Amino acid sequence: MGVQGTKKVIGAANDGGGGVPDELFQAQTEIRHLKSTIIALRDELEVVNYQKDEDVQKAIALTNDEMKQLRETISALRQELENMRFLKDEEVQNATAMANDEIVQLKNTAGALRQSLEDLRFAKDEAVQDAISTASDEIHQLKNTVAALREQLEGLQIEYEDKIQTLESNARDEVRQLHKTIGVLRDELEAAGVGPKPKVKKKAKAKTKKAVTTKKRG
Repeated sequence: MGVQGTKKVIGAANDGGGGVPDELFQAQTEIRHLKSTIIALRDELEVVNYQKDEDVQKAIALTNDEMKQLRETISALRQELENMRFLKDEEVQNATAMANDEIVQLKNTAGALRQSLEDLRFAKDEAVQDAISTASDEIHQLKNTVAALREQLEGLQIEYEDKIQTLESNARDEVRQLHKTIGVLRDELEAAGVGPKPKVKKKAKAKTKKAVTTKKRG
């Protein structure tokens, strides 16, 4: 019999009906049963609350441990990140220093090469100027030599022509002289009663030609 039955018993007692002691006993019994049930439920609730509190404490402890581990992990990661950042900064600084040194070396090398190129260009220009000057001097000397040889050749030509003219004049004079001599000899032979001999005349002409040729060669 539950709460509703108890209400019915109480209601019957109030109405003044019979069988009140039995129903009252039953009601009291049910009340005791309900009290026992309530006590049992309260104990069970306390046990549940205790277990719940224990579970909550365990969960809180696990959460705290996990949070502690997470904090330690975060701290370790942060420290590792700082170390990596420091190493990275150091590597960057080293790389920057090496790059700067290499840039300085390359600039120095480029400057040295530029200076060498300028020196080579200057030496080349100077060599070209010297070669041009030497060639100009040599050309000038050759021109002077050509002019001197031309003058010498013209002088030789003039001298040669003068000699030829002199030889020709001398040959003509000698031929005329020979003709005169032949004429005189012919006259003397005729006066002496000796006839002219053509062969002698031919020999005289041959001697005259030979003399002229010899003078021309000389």
